[in-house]
Amino acid sequence: MTDTEQPTSLGRRPARKARVVAAVGLTVALVAGVAYAAELGPFAPGPGAGPPRPDPEATSRARAFLSDWAAGRTSQAAALTSSPGEAERVLRSFTIGLDISEPTLTPAAATVGKGGAVVVPFTAKMPVADLGTWTYTSALHLRRRGDDWQVEWALSLVHPKLSSTEKFHLKREDAGAPEVVDHKGAVLPDDVRASLTPVLAQLPGGTDAAPRGAIERVDRATGEVTGTEVTFGKKLTGQPVATTIVPAWQAAAAKALAKGAKGRDAALVALRIDNGEILAVANAPASGFNRAVSGTYAPGSTFKIVTSGALLLKGAVGPEDTVHCPKYLTVGKEFHNVGKFEHRGATFREDFAESCNTAFIGLRDRLGDRELGEVAGKYFGIGQEWHIGIPSFDGAVPAPGDETEKAASMIGQGRLQANPLIMASVTATAVSGRFHQPAITRGNKDTTTTTALPRGVVTQLRAMMRATVTDGTARALAGLPGDIGAKTGTAEVNDDDPNNGWLVAHRGNVAIACVVEQGDSGGSSAVPVVHDLLAAVPDDPS
Repeated sequence: MTDTEQPTSLGRRPARKARVVAAVGLTVALVAGVAYAAELGPFAPGPGAGPPRPDPEATSRARAFLSDWAAGRTSQAAALTSSPGEAERVLRSFTIGLDISEPTLTPAAATVGKGGAVVVPFTAKMPVADLGTWTYTSALHLRRRGDDWQVEWALSLVHPKLSSTEKFHLKREDAGAPEVVDHKGAVLPDDVRASLTPVLAQLPGGTDAAPRGAIERVDRATGEVTGTEVTFGKKLTGQPVATTIVPAWQAAAAKALAKGAKGRDAALVALRIDNGEILAVANAPASGFNRAVSGTYAPGSTFKIVTSGALLLKGAVGPEDTVHCPKYLTVGKEFHNVGKFEHRGATFREDFAESCNTAFIGLRDRLGDRELGEVAGKYFGIGQEWHIGIPSFDGAVPAPGDETEKAASMIGQGRLQANPLIMASVTATAVSGRFHQPAITRGNKDTTTTTALPRGVVTQLRAMMRATVTDGTARALAGLPGDIGAKTGTAEVNDDDPNNGWLVAHRGNVAIACVVEQGDSGGSSAVPVVHDLLAAVPDDPS
């Protein structure tokens, strides 16, 4: 007859063999001021002396028993009892059968009980693997046998309710995952869920709810459950996890990204311009790291939207002002344009549409060292703490350490960091004038503080992004329906690897950002992805 049963697996979790770990901290509480002379014997009675005090040898034996038991030395612990064979079997069965490892057994003050027995209460904290800690109290009774003290063995020593008629049983349950629903409350289709694997894993209760289980008392004769000692994990409320995802957009984004990534790591975010609600989050590969929301990339020339905003805000340049675009420009190091083109006599609007790096770097003295970061935070919310419903990286625009870094930051390089979530939000802010904290769930707190862009600046940015589609580096989008605006980006990674390709775009009430790692350029890698997405969903989400 055993005193526990092996864990039972319900649902997906298989039963597993427990392990006893012999590395345990045992906390021992002693009664202060207990000192005895050997000639007084086990107790120190006497008129007016109060209750008898326990023999220190007895309390020492109790501590040794608890220490050995806690450390997994069941044979040594059992040897200190009045029934070593039975004690070892039960202690081992109890620990293994209930999947307990690294228990903590803390003795309290010892007292003298009936018949001269020394009673040592203790608190047991029993960690049950993957579930939690089972805490209860019990007590040791020690009696002198000849010259030594022995722990009087009893099943109730292990737990007060362990007896000859009842034992314990560990039950594990698969708590399951709650339903995840879309922006209208409909359950997400299986293919859409699959494309959202890294996102669902970050939602509260989205995929893997906390493990659940219980330690039950079982009748030894009938096997029936007679009671529950402790339960672990929370019962599901039955409420689905509500997201802002629009299935049609999510499916189209995942398909376009899988096709365009061509085996490379890539990510895309699409969100509503008027409120920041996320319509789609796609990653390639579709499982693993959520680079769309948590990635850290140099945004390259897509960040020229922010740089242009900073320059336009202070009147440092106008869209039709001439800003020469030379082939090379040296600021501590040599900067050049993708393809090493030049455009003498170009307007600032043309520099933006053609993504001329040297023109933007040539305007660096018109912004203070910290001004680009200040504009990014004040108007675009970059670097503030966002609460979107899952963990996110919210961008960084540090002040440059020198002129070379400042030149690089003008074109989205240097130490600037962003991801598709941030750049989709930047796009939405630029074309609407107002930052809205992105969200994939509703009801998130918003601690951001931003200022609206002036209407004149918004009009200028929209026109420059439209020119990028009609006359610039995003011409491949020109044949699609709708008044599309965009900005390509090519971000250097290092001297050895191909560049990352970027594109941000907007149409109607949707802003999109896409990055393809080692994509060479935004025009060759990210533009086709966004083209396929916009072709598949020609209308605004309802």
